[in-house]
Amino acid sequence: MKASDIIASVGVIILLIAFLLNLFNKLSAESKAYKLMNFIGAATCCYSSYLISFYPFVVLEAIWGIVAFISLFRVPRGTSV
Repeated sequence: MKASDIIASVGVIILLIAFLLNLFNKLSAESKAYKLMNFIGAATCCYSSYLISFYPFVVLEAIWGIVAFISLFRVPRGTSV
């Protein structure tokens, strides 16, 4: 197994754990932990896709990671910092 395979597997596992925890109401989609897991998982998958030069997934995972990162700092409407 190549390094890119291991990196991709770790990223996908992080994304799936976040999804399953949300699905079973153990982790809210609005929680920092969920958003952080999405960011880390997407960034890891993006990097592994870059390593194998699979650029469609580099773009997909980069956008996913950017959105997840921005959501970490977003303040919900009707609240203050």
